[in-house]
Amino acid sequence: MSRMIGTVSRGVRAPIIKAGDDIVKIVTDSVLEASKDAPFSFNDRDVVAMTEAIVARAQGNYATVDDIAADVKAKFGGETVGVIFPILSRNRFAICLRGIAKGAKKVVLMLSYPSDEVGNHLVSLDTVDEKGVNPYSDVLTLKKYRELFGYEKHTFTGMDYVAYYEELIREAGADCEIIFANNAKAILPYTKNVLCCDIHSRFRTKRILKAAGADIVLGLDEILNASVNGSGYNESYGLLGSNKASEDKVKLFPRECQPIVDTIQQELFKATGKKIEVMVYGDGAFKDPVGKIWELADPVVSPAYTAGLEGTPNELKLKYLADNEFASLSGDELKEAIKGKIQEKDNNLVGQMVSEGTTPRRLTDLIGSLCDLTSGSGDKGTPIVFIQGYFDNYTTD
Repeated sequence: MSRMIGTVSRGVRAPIIKAGDDIVKIVTDSVLEASKDAPFSFNDRDVVAMTEAIVARAQGNYATVDDIAADVKAKFGGETVGVIFPILSRNRFAICLRGIAKGAKKVVLMLSYPSDEVGNHLVSLDTVDEKGVNPYSDVLTLKKYRELFGYEKHTFTGMDYVAYYEELIREAGADCEIIFANNAKAILPYTKNVLCCDIHSRFRTKRILKAAGADIVLGLDEILNASVNGSGYNESYGLLGSNKASEDKVKLFPRECQPIVDTIQQELFKATGKKIEVMVYGDGAFKDPVGKIWELADPVVSPAYTAGLEGTPNELKLKYLADNEFASLSGDELKEAIKGKIQEKDNNLVGQMVSEGTTPRRLTDLIGSLCDLTSGSGDKGTPIVFIQGYFDNYTTD
């Protein structure tokens, strides 16, 4: 009888990882030990994935509020800085904002509305409509915002992020002015020196501001893109992808991950004789249907992965075949016909009706999302994920 189990995703427990730990050895050993505990055997094209957090922790890739402040002051001159389009997050941005404010005399904070880039709402879109506000063109002062919308709190966290961010800025010693707008150029009447804090739209935002005559335009990816006073850093993403580590310290997105995944693949091959794919993953790329929050607050889902994870799925839609080309078949005859179709499918199904409705996303984004959901973000204690059968199809026995 054909195998009945398809893709299996397992969370793998690991020791609590600290700075200086050998991440290659820990991940390799944890997966090998898990195979004895479960138990399971290894196959070519299994996937081992680890959270970006444990890689960064092992690297000791941390920075303090003072490190952030020093870099901001050096790059902006320590005067007025426009801080635009930050996400609303105690974990992701609050500590960064403290450092930014500490490196400036005044912060003009420009928040997008009704929500931030990843879907955290200040107010609902329905409320914006009711008040007759056009978020595409209207620029609101803090006073006008409060008159219109009052003191709304975040659905999940219960935070009034407007008040919270203002308090953080003032406590850091900077003056604060808050406006609300969705056009990057709205900041320019207030200051020509702008720190763009958006994640996935940052290149467009910077381009618009430079074309509009801004003097200094940088993104969060350009703050702590090199070490400051011996701090951690990320040459590609700077503060993007950072998380709160303590009240005055952030853990940065890991750097130089490619040698790590390649070496783990080599070590697993030595131990198992199988070519296992390896990746580092951060946030999954999915959206919550209730809170409307898009999960991807990291700059990418996967900062590094082995070569076998490059590309996108190339799959047939089985229900399309069953309802159309093979509509007259049933039972074993239908099963064999579909298997035959899979075996003879083109290497590139883009644009073909038989692939309509399959997921045209990168493999690393899909697998990273699966890993993020498997490991969770709390106390599961499984920062490593082992996946089998992901590349199987209906013909695999």
